[in-house]
Amino acid sequence: MSTQYNHTLYDYTIGNNPGGFGLGLQTFFNNKTKFKPTVELTGDVYPVTKVLILNPDGSIANHVGSMVNFFIGSSFHPTPNIYLSFIVGPSFISGQTLFGIKPSFGFYFSETHKLTVKVSYINIFNRTKSVNEDFGSLSFAIGLKLF
Repeated sequence: MSTQYNHTLYDYTIGNNPGGFGLGLQTFFNNKTKFKPTVELTGDVYPVTKVLILNPDGSIANHVGSMVNFFIGSSFHPTPNIYLSFIVGPSFISGQTLFGIKPSFGFYFSETHKLTVKVSYINIFNRTKSVNEDFGSLSFAIGLKLF
């Protein structure tokens, strides 16, 4: 289980969603190799006061009020305390279902893997079709092993 802060790097409505925070669950499926399948579910809110932004055609631009991601992929554990992962899947933003990717670097603070810190890059493709822009953020997470 983790808590995270997401800092928006780029978005059509970046002034309305400069950063968000949320919770997540991630699991690594143990096997005898350094590559492990992984699944992650995260939910974030972007609480900044929203300002009306119009698209070039005069329609109202969708801001990011919240984001839920369900990503699957693989992780590589080169040492017992370091892991890299690359996961992909659907992202749910402002009533839209979009495709996203999330490469990450994580570090465990002990051999029991009870506490971890993870830095991730998140890219959600074609969030705003009217101007054909992606949504990107840098995520900082602290996690606690439940099982």
